[in-house]
Amino acid sequence: MLLSFIVLYLLASIGVGLYAATRVHNTADYAVAGRSLPLAVVIATTFATWFGSETVLGVSARFIDGNLGAVVEDPFGASMCLVLVGLFFAYKLYQKNLITLGDYYRQRYGRVIEVSCSAIIMFSYLGWVAAQITALGLVFNLLTQGAVSVTMGMVIGTLVVLIYTLYGGMWSVAMTDFVQMIVIGVGLLAIAWFAADLAGGAGKVVEYAAREGKFQFFPSGGVKEWTFFIAAAITMMLGSIPQQDVFQRVMSSNSAATARKGPVIGGVLYLLFAFIPMFVVTAAVLVMPETAQTLLKEDPQKVLPTLVMEHMPIMLQVAFFGALLSAIMSTASATLLAPSTTFVENILHNLRPGMTDQQTLKAMRISVLVFTACVLTYAITMQGTSIYELVSGAYQVPLVGAFVPLVFGLYWKRATTQGALLAVTMGLGVWLLFVASPMLSEAFPQQLAGVLAALVGMLGGSLAPQWIDDHKGHVTHYEGSAR
Repeated sequence: MLLSFIVLYLLASIGVGLYAATRVHNTADYAVAGRSLPLAVVIATTFATWFGSETVLGVSARFIDGNLGAVVEDPFGASMCLVLVGLFFAYKLYQKNLITLGDYYRQRYGRVIEVSCSAIIMFSYLGWVAAQITALGLVFNLLTQGAVSVTMGMVIGTLVVLIYTLYGGMWSVAMTDFVQMIVIGVGLLAIAWFAADLAGGAGKVVEYAAREGKFQFFPSGGVKEWTFFIAAAITMMLGSIPQQDVFQRVMSSNSAATARKGPVIGGVLYLLFAFIPMFVVTAAVLVMPETAQTLLKEDPQKVLPTLVMEHMPIMLQVAFFGALLSAIMSTASATLLAPSTTFVENILHNLRPGMTDQQTLKAMRISVLVFTACVLTYAITMQGTSIYELVSGAYQVPLVGAFVPLVFGLYWKRATTQGALLAVTMGLGVWLLFVASPMLSEAFPQQLAGVLAALVGMLGGSLAPQWIDDHKGHVTHYEGSAR
């Protein structure tokens, strides 16, 4: 019965996505939903995109294995990213009427920075999408009690998401996200209510968490511990800002006011709802102590699904897996679309600048298909890596390579192409040096070293004599108002 409900839900999601695809007539419809989404839908799609498998399975597992400080990257850093986007980036970017974030880099710094930062952004999605695909495989494996392998589950889940994303683009993503946000909210609240009852009341769950030190947030050590804590916090807080999926939600809004408010409200909702899986997994330790301890040693990500499967009635099982699949699919669809549109707009167009709008739309759909195949292969290869690590690691690349040029380009008039080039080069170079040297990365966080190097590159390169021509205002959008 549970599997039947889940199959019906998946078919319904495909139906909603394909219906939304009927609104796609050009590139702008496919990439940014024609810049027509109202506030409620922008909030929903922002929340649902962020609320993925790492929130339900990864964050809860990391929390119960550590404390609040262990999840500073996500949900704390992730939610703050959305708030910062709404407060400091949305209005400025919305006014530029662009399709991708790479378009901004082109207009501000020229095509070299456009291609470099676009490649960085695309590469960062491998880990994030792979985490969602890994979670899909795990869910189908659990639902079928092992009849469907994790690998086959990855393939099935990926095909479901691919179908509606391929045809409907941002319209399908937005419409399905709106439905999926409702399912996530209702499902998780019902699960939390029942889990608290099983554990003897919410008070007992909170008391247990406090007694075990789960509410400790700030590090108790010295300078080194604080340095790594800060580095972890900014990984997603700042590294998620120069990302195409965030930018698409801003640009899909029907007004500048909606573009500002949507991410802020979505970020606050995300943080609030992210506490629910942490509460439920804590209750699971009280309800099934022996099983939970075994799973914590083997795979903490299975604690929450096991509680639901073994201790909750069928309707709550449906609610949980419906919410979990909604969380995964909403994030996966957005993260398949974002790098594909970036590739076409900012890399393929540099190779074939004369493409018509219909040719561009066709290329975007082909790119979604190709990127999906690449990510599925990567996810299967990376089996065994935790969902949380896949996601948090993905954001180090845009943090060290794309964040500084974006911020300084928007807020510092003296930022130049030379400064941006040095920021990208030094940020990535220092980060790779630390990644390749365990001794360095153990002494100082690699992502913080990279972003500091990028900062030095931007300031030094912009203030020094200019050996590289500044391209600000020299490069315009490819087909102007036609697109």
